[in-house]
Order: sequence, then structure tokens, then C-alpha cells
Amino acid sequence: MKYKIEKNTVQETLILPLYSRKLCTELYPNLYQDETAVRLIDQIDYDFSEAEENSRSLMQRFGALEVAMRQNDLAFEVQAYLKNHPCAAVVNLGCGLDNTGRACDNGRCKIYNLDFPDVIALRQQLLTAGEREQNIPCDLKDPAWFDKIDASGGAVFFASGVFYYFLTEQVRELVQGMADAFPGGVLVFDAANRTAVKMIAKTWLRTAKIKDVGAYFAVSDAKSELSPWDSRLRVSSRGYMLGYNDLKDPSISGFFRFLARVGDNGMKMQIVKIGFGDRQ
Repeated sequence: MKYKIEKNTVQETLILPLYSRKLCTELYPNLYQDETAVRLIDQIDYDFSEAEENSRSLMQRFGALEVAMRQNDLAFEVQAYLKNHPCAAVVNLGCGLDNTGRACDNGRCKIYNLDFPDVIALRQQLLTAGEREQNIPCDLKDPAWFDKIDASGGAVFFASGVFYYFLTEQVRELVQGMADAFPGGVLVFDAANRTAVKMIAKTWLRTAKIKDVGAYFAVSDAKSELSPWDSRLRVSSRGYMLGYNDLKDPSISGFFRFLARVGDNGMKMQIVKIGFGDRQ
């Protein structure tokens, strides 16, 4: 039995990223594999005709590559943390229907998937929590969720495409609160500069009738801009299109590599890594 998703619902917003991950898997199998996305798309009753039509365009295919690189990079950072903290909490902030936490499972870590209650309700239908895994309904801006994370073995948090929807002040408050609650932990997430955020604003911000684009989180030089938030923060960043992979795969055209350089250098598309240390 397929799970029906209606148009113009919150649940629909989860479908397009899922479809992009499926498209990534089909277009760039040497670079990215998400069999969960492929399986879930087959289990969902939804009119994918528009998404399928759009998938033929050059920019949509580059967008799929962008999604693939972002997910790979975040998974790399999670796995790197687990090498030194094998029993850590792996926390997917704004998880949607993403299964990166389980993909990084080393057999010892604890996996937490956090999102709004209606999103978690859908996730419970399609991605039932496995062993050592919890799906937690919450508002990320409310620190009440901190107490639900067992960080006794360390904690690595990751957020994919989430903080573009946050005001800068909201990100700062969240990061400072996490530094208090999870010393020794690490937060990794994707970010971009103001130019890129304004491009995003042409779609979702306009739909949400948001006018003050400048108040939303954007960053160009993560270390210099975010380190002053708190002396405990250890901030670094890498371009997420080419910072982890040179994209010299036969499936990637020279034009796409050019666009990747524009993304990393012009739009400052990056993976930001913040370690929570002690105050200096």
C-alpha cells in the first residue's frame, strides 16, 4: 500500500529533496548512493510528473549534484567524528526523510532524527526507527530537545539545508545553547553567502511573504564571522562542491565543474564545522 501525499501540504515539502536524492543516485552512481530515497519514492503515492519533467533540465541535474555533494560531505564529517567517538550521539537536525544517520551507523552510536511533529509523524510511517535510533518531534529553536540526547559518548550534530530558514540571531542562540549543553560535541551544516540566500529568497521566502531577507542566516567567512559568537567555538569550513571531492568523475561535465567552482567561490557554498570546546 502506498502512502498518499497531497499537493500544497507540509509533507509535500519533504518530497522534492527526497526526489533529488533519488535523481542523484540515478545520475551519479559513482559519487552518491541513497537506496532509501529510491525505495521511498516507490512507496509514495504522489504526482511526480512535474519533478520528472524538471529533472530533464541542465540546472535541475546540477541541483541534484549539489544535493549529492552536500549529503556526502556531511556524512564524511559524521563518520570522521565517530572514528574517535564510536559511541557518540548522531543527531540529524531537521531530518525530513533523510537517512544519513543510519547510513553512518557504526553499530555502536545512537541515532536521533529531529523535526517538526507533522514531519516526524510521516517519517514514522515511512522510516520506522531502528535499533539505537529515535525519531523525536520538536522545534529546533526550543532547547527542550537538548535533554533528549544522550551525549555521554560524545555528540555530532548535522543539518542539511536547514539554517537558511533561520534568522541569524536564532542560529547564534542555538549554537550557544548547544555549546553549553554538549561540550566536546561538533555541529556541521551547509551555508552560503548573502548572494546565494537572496537567490533562495526568490522561491521559499517569497512564498512565505518574508521581506527582510537580510535578517536570515548567511555567511561568507565562517571562521571570522562565527567565532566571535562565543570563545568556546572552534570554527572551520570547506567548499561543499569541491572541498571534499574534485568531481573528476566521467559522469560530471566540465561545465558542471565550472558551476561547482562558482558555487564554492562565488556563492561561498560551504560545510561549516563548529566544535564546542571550553571557554578561553
